[in-house]
Amino acid sequence: MSQAAVSLVLGEKWRGRVSEATAQRVREAAQELGYRPNLAARNLRLGRTRTVLLVVPALTTEFFAGVYTGAARVAAEHGFGVVLYPSPEGIGPARNPFGSAAAALDGVIASSMAADALTAIRGDQLPLVMLDSDPEGSLGAATVNLDIRDGVRQVAEHLLALGHRRFLHLAADIASWTFEVRARELATRLSAVPGTDLRTTRAPISIDDALAAAAAALSAPGPRPTALVCDDDKLAAGAYKAARRLGLHIPDDLSITGLDDLALARAIDPELTTVRLDAELFGERGMQALLAVLDARTPPQGDIPVQLVVRGSTAPPRPPQPHD
Repeated sequence: MSQAAVSLVLGEKWRGRVSEATAQRVREAAQELGYRPNLAARNLRLGRTRTVLLVVPALTTEFFAGVYTGAARVAAEHGFGVVLYPSPEGIGPARNPFGSAAAALDGVIASSMAADALTAIRGDQLPLVMLDSDPEGSLGAATVNLDIRDGVRQVAEHLLALGHRRFLHLAADIASWTFEVRARELATRLSAVPGTDLRTTRAPISIDDALAAAAAALSAPGPRPTALVCDDDKLAAGAYKAARRLGLHIPDDLSITGLDDLALARAIDPELTTVRLDAELFGERGMQALLAVLDARTPPQGDIPVQLVVRGSTAPPRPPQPHD
C-alpha cells in the first residue's frame, strides 16, 4: 500500500482517511517486521530535536538532582529528553558540549546560579526558562521561582516568637538574585522589631568554609548572637561544627536554621529547623513553563509555596550569662 497510508496509520492520524481493516494490516505488518519510527528523521522534518538542556551549578548538590528528576518526569510525558549541563566548579562557565546549541536543542532551563555557564554556550539565545531569577530582569522568556521571600519570613517570625533579638546571617557568598532576596527579606523582617541586631558574614556553600566563617563571626567582640540564620543546609552544617568547637550547645546557646531541607538536615544532631523547598516540583514547573513557551502559550504563574519545618535546632534563648 502507499507510503502515505502507512504514515497515517503509524502516526495515529488514519481515522476517517484509512479503513479500520487497512489500519490493522499496517499495524500487524509493522509488528511482524519489528518496525519503529525513525524519531531523529521525524524531528528533523518537524524542525524539533525534542531535547532540552538543564543548566545547573553542580550535580553534587542534592537539591539540583531533585530539580532534574522533576523536569525529566514532565519531559518524558511529552516525548522530550533532558540533557544536564553542570558548571564544573559550581559556578562560572564550562566547555560547550554542543557544536551548536541552537542546532542541538529546542530550549533551555537554567538556574540563575549558573548564568555564566548559560551565556558561555549561548543558551540565552534559545527559548529559555530561568529558575530562581528576578522576574523583572530575567534573561528568559519565563521565570519559575520558589517563594523564598516567604520562607525567610517564616524563619524570622519563628525566631522572633521564640524571643531572639541578636542574629547572625550566614549568607551564601554567591552573586545571585535568590540570595539577594534572602538577605533583603531577613533584614526587613528583623528591622521591624525594636531591639533587634543583625550581623552578616559570608561563605561559599561548603561545610568547611561555613565552619571557618561562622567560627570567626561567633568569636567576634561584643554580645554573641543567639540565633544563626543560614542560607543553605550545608552552611548550617558548618555552623554546627563551629558552635561545637567554641563549646556552644545547640539550641541552648545558639539556635540555627537552614534552607532547603536536604537529607543532611535530618542527619545532624539535633535535627535542623529549615525551610523545605520542593525541588522536584520546581523542576516540573520549569519544564512545564518551557513547554508552554515552545507552544507559544502563557506559562503557569505564581511562586511555588515553601514550608518551615521546625526541629530541634531552635529554642528560646537562655537568660544572659555574665560572660556573654
